[in-house]
Amino acid sequence: MEKKLPGVCPATKKDGTEYYRSSITHKNKHISLGSYDIPSKACGAYLEATELLNNTSLSIHDYSSLRILPFEKWVSLINYRDNGIYFATPIYLYKKYFEYLLSPTQILKFDLDDLFYYSSRKIMQRGRHFFVADYGMQVNIVSRYGIKNYAVEGRDFRFVNGDNLDFRYENIEIFNTYHGVSRKQTKKGTFYVAKIHIRGNYTIGKYHTDTEAAIAYNKAIDILKKAGITKNFTPNYLEGLSPRAYATIYSELSISPKILHFSISEDLA
Repeated sequence: MEKKLPGVCPATKKDGTEYYRSSITHKNKHISLGSYDIPSKACGAYLEATELLNNTSLSIHDYSSLRILPFEKWVSLINYRDNGIYFATPIYLYKKYFEYLLSPTQILKFDLDDLFYYSSRKIMQRGRHFFVADYGMQVNIVSRYGIKNYAVEGRDFRFVNGDNLDFRYENIEIFNTYHGVSRKQTKKGTFYVAKIHIRGNYTIGKYHTDTEAAIAYNKAIDILKKAGITKNFTPNYLEGLSPRAYATIYSELSISPKILHFSISEDLA
């Protein structure tokens, strides 16, 4: 009779293929360590987990591609060992923040206020964009911090300490919160430019405040719709501004003649 390896449980897929589950129980908590094609790998994962949970000299930095355990599980086990809380996602807790480790070199930082959100959501990456699956949709995580999907780092927002993987709230400074608005800094001061895209970018005007530029963008939408443009523009919503105040600013704003006299026939010519 074949000796049962510790931490290994044989299983069978629907097509009849055998595989081996690995798991460990530590301080009354049962933790799955993954599935493997051969029993020796499943047992190896169990032995690595056992050493990791009992040897405090091992750290996240001791991980290598030669390990059997996946990196995410390595991080989860170390956090459980050091902080007494197990997360299915690769989170390591500190006193005032936590890290979400996508890899040994891709380490995102978040405030503790975001712990519940990311402890139950897997962060994925596409290029420089980080996103999670939320209610069946792919949601760019920057939207959680008031950064629009179209925003450009350095123009619309910046990371205060220069680390673009540090998503702590105090580290994110947003310059532009409105559609079609960008902040311009010159020696003479700061102003805001409103632009709208039709079949190319059209400058609506330059304004003293982002509020004025945002309303100018909305006004441009109204003008273009009257001119026959059917494009589905997203208007800016200005929270905290009364309808009367909005109407006053709206009526007084100057708009570029190219927008005021826009013609579909001329644009297509």
